[in-house]
Amino acid sequence: MLQHKHLLGLEGYPSKDIQTIIDTAFGFRKVLERPIKKVPSLQGKTVVNLFFEMSTRTRISFELAQKRMSADTVSFSAASSSLNKGESFKDTVQNIEAMKIDAVILRHPASGAPQHLTKFVDAIVINAGDGTHEHPTQAILDMMSLQEQFNSLEGLKVGIIGDISHSRVALSNIFGLTTMGADVMICGPSTLMPPHIEKLGVKVSYDMDEVVDWADAVNILRIQLERMDTGLYPSVREYRELFGLSVERIKRHSKDLVVMHPGPMNRGTEIDSAVADSDRAIILDQVLNGVASRMAILYLLLGGKMEEN
Repeated sequence: MLQHKHLLGLEGYPSKDIQTIIDTAFGFRKVLERPIKKVPSLQGKTVVNLFFEMSTRTRISFELAQKRMSADTVSFSAASSSLNKGESFKDTVQNIEAMKIDAVILRHPASGAPQHLTKFVDAIVINAGDGTHEHPTQAILDMMSLQEQFNSLEGLKVGIIGDISHSRVALSNIFGLTTMGADVMICGPSTLMPPHIEKLGVKVSYDMDEVVDWADAVNILRIQLERMDTGLYPSVREYRELFGLSVERIKRHSKDLVVMHPGPMNRGTEIDSAVADSDRAIILDQVLNGVASRMAILYLLLGGKMEEN
């Protein structure tokens, strides 16, 4: 149903396929709103969740999506695996595939790991985040959430604010949104902005107020506090003053603004609690749409069957 066997990233991914995933996800969203939230779409399919990094939202979202569609699901933790005994990544995944699995969901700290995995296994590979490269399923749920709010992505003005250099969420959103015809403006400290990023077809700003004034929606990225020691920005207080999304900043522009955040949030740093908990924030909608969109991705890649009636 989709042009590519795997979902490794959104760079060069066809707009038709992105729209197909989003449209299918809205169908599964209806399933999640029913009293009995389960369909037999992937009955008999086996999916392995290979997470080499800590994760809460993405991992639970994928596991729930699999169970909602009646797939057999196995979760793998690198910390308790034979990798700690010296087994190679290749041997680990090939041993798992020998158990006749159908798909692998991979999160890995090394950029390019999902692409590398496709060389060793015949199973479908879905990238759940690789290093600072891409996080395609997050971008798809973000686009689904925006379409839910605005009906279309074409011509939509979306601001992405934060650590652009190290954000796989930012990169996948840039690829996905520009492919779907949205206008994207990125914003953050110059020390956290990749060189030549405008070549990806985005506007670049270092003024948060300019972005808020321009945008229909903003996606606020988590500031990785562990980078404080690297000197990439002076202090949490200064970051909040220059790039934090506060009620006061929004009020200055007297406009309706849809607010998004991929989580986890640093409240009081990149986003104030009053904004995160306001009616303008669709953060919890993103969480629900994350399950629905991952159901759609699994269904389309694994050739599942839609429920009759």
